Amino acid sequence: MNCIQAILTIDIDNLPANFQEIIKEEQAKIAQWKEEGILENFFLRQSKNGAVIIFKNVSQEQVETHMTTLPLYPLRKSIEYFPLIKQF
Repeated sequence: MNCIQAILTIDIDNLPANFQEIIKEEQAKIAQWKEEGILENFFLRQSKNGAVIIFKNVSQEQVETHMTTLPLYPLRKSIEYFPLIKQF
């Protein structure tokens, strides 16, 4: 199974007033990906400045497109993508 890890870092110094609303929309989008079967894992970063999202059975190009649909995407500081090979 191919997996792509996306590491999203948001700019926590410039959060909008409606940040909590955006978080709810973000959770709904993540739940949608889980239902669609493309989400392998989702982790919040301990520093609270982003998340690690692991997609399965999609190309890196598809992952990059999906990431642009996240409500937090406009607040991004950076996004890194890493192709992974699942062993077990």
